[in-house]
Amino acid sequence: MTKPLPRLPLSSPAHTEPAAHAFYRRGLLTLIDHQIPFLVGGAYAFERYTDIVRRTKDFDIFVYPRDCDRVLQVLAEIGYRTDLTFPHWLGKAFCDNNFIDVIFNSGNAICRVDDGWFAHAVEDRVLDIPVRLCPPEEMIWSKAFIQERERYDGADIAHVLRARGTQLAWPHLLQRFGEHWRVLLSHLVLFGLIYPAERTQIPEWVMSDLITRLQHEVHEAADERRCQGTLLSRAQYLIDVLHWGYQDARLLPKGTMTREEIDHWTAAIDEN
Repeated sequence: MTKPLPRLPLSSPAHTEPAAHAFYRRGLLTLIDHQIPFLVGGAYAFERYTDIVRRTKDFDIFVYPRDCDRVLQVLAEIGYRTDLTFPHWLGKAFCDNNFIDVIFNSGNAICRVDDGWFAHAVEDRVLDIPVRLCPPEEMIWSKAFIQERERYDGADIAHVLRARGTQLAWPHLLQRFGEHWRVLLSHLVLFGLIYPAERTQIPEWVMSDLITRLQHEVHEAADERRCQGTLLSRAQYLIDVLHWGYQDARLLPKGTMTREEIDHWTAAIDEN
């Protein structure tokens, strides 16, 4: 039998350099002092669910959209540089080379932080501070749409499914994906390829439900020329919407983003 990887406690300083450790702790304690609700995500939550340890120079917190400006304000008041980097989903607080991502949506503006994130949150300790972690269901939901050439989060999803599949709130996860259920199905199909011996981590009724949906519409074509690839990659489907006449699935009123938000998000591609 393969020995499991040793698990480091989430409060271990091995995750961060001392300066970053102090920065993250001070940030969390400041939010707690100001009674601003938040969830810890990123590498810390990922380790909690998978036992995979990552060292990172950023720290992800998830907040309600209404609270983002306040979070940035209180962090600025204690001396950190802050920036509303992308007004439709992300702010940042900086301390030297380290930063806290203040996340309230996703880059495609689909995975907005709402009461469901907090209702399914997991209590734990991070950096010796009692906090709530992003739920694994919301982690899967938000990561499922990250399919850029330079970043694809499918392996993260497979690792969460391997570790937590039988414990997930599957009706809630299906509800999260809604009309984008094909994205979830694609990851579940790949999971069965990646881990043949772990396929039972996915309830049979979930696969049956999604495959039945696929069978019902496999021969049905939509009435409009929409490209939903932009929900998966902000770069790789620009040719479809800029030159080939497809409607951008992100754009209001049928999508969730304004033209200005899309343009700002697109312009940042060259900066990465």
